[in-house]
Amino acid sequence: MSELTDDYAAAGFGRPLDWGDSAAVLVIDMVKAYFEAGAELYLGSRDCLDSTVRVIAAARAGGVPVIYTRVAYGPDGVDGGLFFKKVGALRHFVTGSGSDLGAIMPEIAPQPRDLVITKQYASAFFGTTLAATLASGRIDTLVICGVSTSGCVRATAVDAISHGYLPIVVRQAVGDRDPRPHEANLFDLAAKYAEVWDEAAVTERLAK
Repeated sequence: MSELTDDYAAAGFGRPLDWGDSAAVLVIDMVKAYFEAGAELYLGSRDCLDSTVRVIAAARAGGVPVIYTRVAYGPDGVDGGLFFKKVGALRHFVTGSGSDLGAIMPEIAPQPRDLVITKQYASAFFGTTLAATLASGRIDTLVICGVSTSGCVRATAVDAISHGYLPIVVRQAVGDRDPRPHEANLFDLAAKYAEVWDEAAVTERLAK
C-alpha cells in the first residue's frame, strides 16, 4: 500500500486541504436497513454507527450543526428512476410500504432543531436543498459520516468538492458491506476528492 500511495503522491494526487472556518456534520442514511440483521442492506457491523455517535456528541458540544439524510420514494419508486431499478433493496424505502427500515437509528436520533433531508439518489446534493442550506449558513467544511462508503458517502463527497465545500470523511464513521470496497473507496477519496480523517482528530476539532 505504501508503494501505491507513493505512486499516487508522485503524480500529484492527495494534496492536503485545510479545515475551513465553519463546519457542519452530515450523517448519511444511517437507517435501520443497514444495521438490522437479516435486512438485504445489512452491513454486518455497528462500528461506524458507534463512531458516528461520538462524532455527533462532539459536534453538539462545539455548537456545530448536524444534518441528516434519509431515503424515501413515492409509490412504486416513481421518483427513483433508474437508480431505483438498479438497486432492488431500495424498494424498502417506498413510502407506505409498511417497512420501518428507512427510520434513522435511535442512537443518533435527530434533535428538534436538526435538519433531515430526504433524498432519492446516491448523493445528498442531487435534487435536494443541501447546497443552498450550506451556502446560507456560510458552511465551508462538511464532515461526513454514514453509509455506504462506496455509494452514498462517495457520491456526496464528490459532489461536495464539486460545489466548493471541503469534504472530510471520518474513517471510522463510514461503513460498507465488505472491507474491500470500503478501503478502496477511502483510498480514492483521499487521493482525489476529500480529506479522510481519523475519528479522534475530527472529534477534537469539532469540540473546539
